Amino acid sequence: MGGRRARRAGGGGTIGLLIVGLILYFVFGINPLTLLNGSGGVGDLLVDSSRPPITESRRSPQVSDESAAFIATVLADTEDAWDQIFQSNGVRYDRPVLQLFSGQTRSGCGFASAATGPFYCPADSKVYIDLDFFGELERRFEAGGDFARAYVLAHEVGHHVQNLTGVLGEFNRLRRQMSKAQENAVSIRVELQADCYAGIFARFAENKGYLHADDIPEALNAAQQIGDDAIQRRTQGYVVPESFNHGTSDQRQRWFRRGFDRGSMQACDTFNAKTL
Repeated sequence: MGGRRARRAGGGGTIGLLIVGLILYFVFGINPLTLLNGSGGVGDLLVDSSRPPITESRRSPQVSDESAAFIATVLADTEDAWDQIFQSNGVRYDRPVLQLFSGQTRSGCGFASAATGPFYCPADSKVYIDLDFFGELERRFEAGGDFARAYVLAHEVGHHVQNLTGVLGEFNRLRRQMSKAQENAVSIRVELQADCYAGIFARFAENKGYLHADDIPEALNAAQQIGDDAIQRRTQGYVVPESFNHGTSDQRQRWFRRGFDRGSMQACDTFNAKTL
């Protein structure tokens, strides 16, 4: 993935009136994406946002400056993409804050360690990236390359988009009333939508001429390697489908590719999809 410019790793603003009054599929059977007509986990941790906010967090000096600059640049590119999509629908995109850490951190959603991996916290609208995870992604999961890392970040930013459109808040509210099986089933749809949004970002990057020939295969390989079935085979030697909560390798690749091929939020409606 071609480098262009590095921008801030912090900042952002308050979430606007877009969220207020959104009518969601979960409650009324209406797809929230219909409110954004146009263009075109969470551990990824779906945290309990009712926990008391904890805001202390800092970046370890061990974090690579080069890796940090790359992630800041990719974040800036996601901002350009989502600014454009939201503006085309007459609303402002409130940008997330990027928090880099190594080893452990505290977020608005509670304590997290390197075992958590990258995650998004809706309570403070921050994307938390443990840069050591990318080494693990390459060594353990055989998913190296710049765009594999860009895909991971774009997926977490996809959760931020879900936060803005009300999807995460409604899921976190309703999941307390769900059985574990129901929660897992809906979680898969949430995660696959974030993968699809990552695909939309990849489409934007291609249109801007940022991608190299091997970038999309790198992202698809990463999606394949971190599917629920692939992770379970690697870690325990067998799969337990009823415990899946992010989607299979095939599903994650398919929804990323769908976002990339179609380039619209409407194409990412995992909640009304009959098959995933």
